[in-house]
Amino acid sequence: MDPRGITPNTSNQQLVINGDNDSATALLQEKQARRHNSLREVTFSQYMTVSILCFVNLINYMDRLTIAGVLNNVKTEFEIGDGKAGFLQTVFVVAYMLFAPIFGYLGDRYSRRVIMASGVALWSLTTFFGSFLHDYESFAFFRGLVGIGEASYSTIAPTIISDLFVGDVRSKMLAFFYFAIPVGSGLGYIVGSVVGAALGNWRYGLRVTPFFGAIAVALIIWVMEDPERGASEESHIKPTSYKDDLRALIKNPSFMLSTIAFTCVAFVTGALTWWGPQVIYLGLGLQPGNEFSFERVSLTFGAITMVSGMLGVPLGAWLGAGLQKRWGRAHPLLCGAGLLLSAPAVALALLLTEGYMYAPFALIFIGELAININWAIVADMSLYVVIPPRRSTAEAFQILISHMFGDAGSPYLVGVISESLKSYLMPSPDDLPSKSVEFRALQYALFITCFVEVLGGIFFLITSAYIVRDKLKVDRAIAEAEAQHTEPSHASAHEDIVAGE
Repeated sequence: MDPRGITPNTSNQQLVINGDNDSATALLQEKQARRHNSLREVTFSQYMTVSILCFVNLINYMDRLTIAGVLNNVKTEFEIGDGKAGFLQTVFVVAYMLFAPIFGYLGDRYSRRVIMASGVALWSLTTFFGSFLHDYESFAFFRGLVGIGEASYSTIAPTIISDLFVGDVRSKMLAFFYFAIPVGSGLGYIVGSVVGAALGNWRYGLRVTPFFGAIAVALIIWVMEDPERGASEESHIKPTSYKDDLRALIKNPSFMLSTIAFTCVAFVTGALTWWGPQVIYLGLGLQPGNEFSFERVSLTFGAITMVSGMLGVPLGAWLGAGLQKRWGRAHPLLCGAGLLLSAPAVALALLLTEGYMYAPFALIFIGELAININWAIVADMSLYVVIPPRRSTAEAFQILISHMFGDAGSPYLVGVISESLKSYLMPSPDDLPSKSVEFRALQYALFITCFVEVLGGIFFLITSAYIVRDKLKVDRAIAEAEAQHTEPSHASAHEDIVAGE
């Protein structure tokens, strides 16, 4: 387009009327780049808000994985096998994913502060009272109630960060937020095993996070900032109906493909975090002279999970921010490379557990480090390819899909496969499984995670074909909505873009 043909009026609306959507989008991006382009410009209130969200995310994942750190004690007390042990995590995730869309819908329309505070209070109370239950069915039911409470928080928190920041600062803040996932997971193992061992009862490990949950509720109510939806991008796009939201998300290839890929990530992390310490403990137990206790294995596995997260999440954010400036397709390609690197590392860790003492831990560290590269990048992608008033719904939809086909079933599926393989590997079906049979069955069952990682990597690579186009569509929709808001006398086509995003 000849620059001399552009009128002196440089408003977004005038540019849209002239048919130059790219110019309007570029103008919007330039304005966004001037807002909080440096961490030095972030206010104290915004830092406090992100810190509170990160703290809640930390104790959230601590709570999820505390049971995994004492799984042997849980199996012994309730007299259950691998299948029912895996079901404890499955019932939690099923409740979590089923209620996520409800909270996503509410989060796009009502007070996020009230929803989050209520949810954190619910899962803190149910975790605490559930620790006093002594029959398996009631204990599993309360794990489901914990999932409902945690769903209210996880669907909404990333959208608050999105509404506070744009660009590189948003990516850095999301990295800080998702940094809490592996660190909290590792602390869950450590708290469960250490507190339970120190006090002589595994149930005391479950009573730590409710105390921090009460503090979190107070911080959310009185300290946390709850910005207007789309505030960081000065978005004036009006919310659409829930039906239109879902239709637009399903028609968004970048969002759907990255959601399928992230489902593979959830499947793998769900299975490994639940069964990883168990398979390593069983494998090490077959080595002569080995004196590793399950508590020590859980503690080591938790430390590895923490360190891999402390390194992997910021590494992914740093690589993503640097490469994205030069190459618009960098985010999904980086995620795909991480999964394709993790798969052989996890496979080797499972293969070497029986014969080596430290190699399995080192390989698990490499595998988890590569997986952790994904967290902040996937969250950023899911936000910038979706318009602001639809992002809580998008987060909820992604949670529903990724958990329904991911970690909702993977711990239980691995446990069921392991139980089935025990019958096949035992010389006689009437015999009790030996330690070797228990290890071999669980090892074979966990090999499915390596295949799923490769599958996820492929879907991320396919996402790279659409990511640039879909991000540009969102930028154009925001630019046109701002133009219509600024100069309402002019017609705008942004509603068609929003409806058919």
